[in-house]
Amino acid sequence: MDIKLVNIGFGNIVSANRIVAIVSPESAPIKRIIQEARERAVLVDATYGRRTRAVIIADSGHVILSAVQPETVANRLAAKEPMVQGDDGVE
Repeated sequence: MDIKLVNIGFGNIVSANRIVAIVSPESAPIKRIIQEARERAVLVDATYGRRTRAVIIADSGHVILSAVQPETVANRLAAKEPMVQGDDGVE
Protein backbone atom coordinates (compact mmCIF):
# COMPACT_ATOMS: atom_id res chain seq x y z
CA MET A 1 0.00 0.00 0.00
CA ASP A 2 1.37 3.38 -1.03
CA ILE A 3 1.27 6.09 1.66
CA LYS A 4 0.42 9.54 0.33
CA LEU A 5 0.75 12.64 2.48
CA VAL A 6 -1.05 15.94 1.92
CA ASN A 7 0.33 19.31 3.02
CA ILE A 8 -2.44 21.20 4.85
CA GLY A 9 -0.37 24.33 5.44
CA PHE A 10 2.56 25.54 7.54
CA GLY A 11 4.42 22.27 7.27
CA ASN A 12 1.53 20.20 8.62
CA ILE A 13 0.89 16.96 6.78
CA VAL A 14 -2.03 14.51 6.89
CA SER A 15 -2.20 10.98 5.54
CA ALA A 16 -4.38 11.14 2.42
CA ASN A 17 -5.90 7.69 2.88
CA ARG A 18 -7.35 8.76 6.28
CA ILE A 19 -9.26 11.79 4.91
CA VAL A 20 -13.02 11.33 4.68
CA ALA A 21 -14.08 14.91 3.91
CA ILE A 22 -12.70 18.41 3.31
CA VAL A 23 -15.31 21.09 3.99
CA SER A 24 -15.69 24.80 4.60
CA PRO A 25 -16.19 25.85 8.25
CA GLU A 26 -19.02 28.31 7.53
CA SER A 27 -22.16 26.20 8.03
CA ALA A 28 -23.83 25.58 11.38
CA PRO A 29 -23.51 21.76 11.18
CA ILE A 30 -19.75 22.02 10.61
CA LYS A 31 -19.43 24.48 13.50
CA ARG A 32 -21.26 21.90 15.66
CA ILE A 33 -18.89 19.16 14.49
CA ILE A 34 -15.91 21.36 15.45
CA GLN A 35 -17.35 22.11 18.89
CA GLU A 36 -18.16 18.44 19.56
CA ALA A 37 -14.63 17.43 18.48
CA ARG A 38 -13.17 20.04 20.86
CA GLU A 39 -15.25 18.63 23.73
CA ARG A 40 -14.16 15.04 22.94
CA ALA A 41 -10.50 16.15 22.60
CA VAL A 42 -10.18 14.96 18.99
CA LEU A 43 -9.75 18.41 17.43
CA VAL A 44 -6.40 19.21 15.82
CA ASP A 45 -5.88 22.94 15.20
CA ALA A 46 -3.27 23.35 12.45
CA THR A 47 -4.10 26.99 11.69
CA TYR A 48 -1.26 28.56 13.68
CA GLY A 49 -3.66 31.23 14.93
CA ARG A 50 -4.95 32.15 11.50
CA ARG A 51 -8.53 32.00 10.27
CA THR A 52 -9.90 28.49 9.72
CA ARG A 53 -10.62 28.00 6.03
CA ALA A 54 -10.88 24.22 5.75
CA VAL A 55 -12.09 21.48 8.06
CA ILE A 56 -10.71 18.02 7.39
CA ILE A 57 -12.58 15.06 8.83
CA ALA A 58 -10.58 11.86 9.28
CA ASP A 59 -11.81 8.27 9.42
CA SER A 60 -10.58 8.05 13.02
CA GLY A 61 -13.09 10.73 14.06
CA HIS A 62 -10.45 13.44 14.36
CA VAL A 63 -11.32 16.88 13.04
CA ILE A 64 -8.42 18.93 11.66
CA LEU A 65 -8.58 22.70 11.14
CA SER A 66 -6.47 24.24 8.37
CA ALA A 67 -5.81 27.82 7.26
CA VAL A 68 -5.66 26.68 3.61
CA GLN A 69 -8.73 26.84 1.35
CA PRO A 70 -10.65 23.53 0.93
CA GLU A 71 -10.12 23.68 -2.85
CA THR A 72 -6.36 23.94 -2.34
CA VAL A 73 -6.30 20.94 -0.01
CA ALA A 74 -8.45 18.97 -2.47
CA ASN A 75 -6.15 19.88 -5.37
CA ARG A 76 -3.14 18.75 -3.35
CA LEU A 77 -4.94 15.52 -2.51
CA ALA A 78 -5.66 14.89 -6.20
CA ALA A 79 -2.15 15.86 -7.36
CA LYS A 80 0.13 13.08 -8.58
CA GLU A 81 3.32 14.90 -7.55
CA PRO A 82 4.15 15.59 -3.88
CA MET A 83 3.99 19.23 -2.76
CA VAL A 84 7.20 21.21 -2.38
CA GLN A 85 7.96 21.91 1.28
CA GLY A 86 6.99 25.45 2.27
CA ASP A 87 4.48 25.83 -0.59
CA ASP A 88 1.36 26.21 1.56
CA GLY A 89 -0.41 28.95 -0.42
CA VAL A 90 -0.85 31.19 2.63
CA GLU A 91 0.88 34.52 2.92
